[in-house]
Amino acid sequence: MERINMNSRTVSAFQFEEKCIKTQKDLEKLKNDGVLMFQQVPMVEMDGMKLVQTRAILNYIASKYDLYGKDMKERVLIDMYAEGTADMNEMIVRYPFLPSGEKETSLAQIKEKARNCYFPAFEKVLKSHGQDYLVGNRLSRADIHLVELVYHVEELDSCIMISFPLLQALRTRISNLPTVKKFLQPGSQRKPFEDEKYVEELKKSFCTAAQKLYCRELTMRSLREWTQARDKLVSADPPSRNRYRCPVLIR
Repeated sequence: MERINMNSRTVSAFQFEEKCIKTQKDLEKLKNDGVLMFQQVPMVEMDGMKLVQTRAILNYIASKYDLYGKDMKERVLIDMYAEGTADMNEMIVRYPFLPSGEKETSLAQIKEKARNCYFPAFEKVLKSHGQDYLVGNRLSRADIHLVELVYHVEELDSCIMISFPLLQALRTRISNLPTVKKFLQPGSQRKPFEDEKYVEELKKSFCTAAQKLYCRELTMRSLREWTQARDKLVSADPPSRNRYRCPVLIR
């Protein structure tokens, strides 16, 4: 979970200051300061605004830096492709936080979806127009999201891209952009893929002893699943509702 201060004048370098939330106390401070509109992160401070909600943040940044197409038709394609990558990424983001007994099945589903649904669809788009980028033959947020997805899937299966030469070429093209290349280098602000140690550190930092009993069973399910389960657990004891409130952690 994080808040980001962005230097809006440095377009070419796209510099930003990242402030990670490390404890429940850090999150509560932001909530009490009134900077989180819906009491959750991510939050980006940019151009005198405190922006929340991931899609709104991404759309604003993409519009500001000309990564959002030249007209409505291009924008709807960019949105469509971005939403597709988001659906696939949601499966990957949840994976490290699943109980060990569910991981094998989840990993098989991720690989199947990538190999037989999402990657073939994007390979077909690139083949259909023969251009370097997904939309309008120019870099857009859709390309960035897709290459991010490719990297995430390769963390789980390094051989999965063999059948998708156009996606491999897109990944190489995007990865060689100077600012992206710098971001991918060791020591940058890029976050590593979550491992078991990271997951345990999050649980330790954000769950009290009472919450851990529930987090163990309900760890890192989707926001809707967690909310429904929490409401069911505490409905018979309204005064104790806050005891079971565990933040949903977003990568």
